[in-house]
Amino acid sequence: MAFMDQSIIIKKPVEEVFAMATDFRNSPHIMDAVVKVELLSEGPVREGYSFKETREIRGRKVSSTINVTSYEKDKQYSVRSVQYDLDLRYHYTFTQTKDGTRVDFKGELYTQGLRNSLMKPLIKRIIKKEDQDHLSRLKKFIET
Repeated sequence: MAFMDQSIIIKKPVEEVFAMATDFRNSPHIMDAVVKVELLSEGPVREGYSFKETREIRGRKVSSTINVTSYEKDKQYSVRSVQYDLDLRYHYTFTQTKDGTRVDFKGELYTQGLRNSLMKPLIKRIIKKEDQDHLSRLKKFIET
């Protein structure tokens, strides 16, 4: 079940928006907490593609491997990161409209273990604080 659900219109063609969004080297420009991205896969982005993302969270650098779990060029992609019994999944869909490209985003969090289950509301708040503005940052990055 989604704990983050957002949409935005970016005034650029869907092909351009999708290409910029799936060039994960752009993540530090789009996601405020991301400080470094290391591509772990060669070739074009596809299902199974992976990269390592380093974030600075409360003064500490934390890295995680992110895997592309579904991919349909210029239409949709999903990514997943599993770490410390936290399973975070982000889903994006792209639709061409008369005003540009509509990007729909859903974030899901699954936990294992009693500690993570009890901490889930706090974990969600932390993730939301880090990533809640990433679509508006994507829009600004692409449109300027």
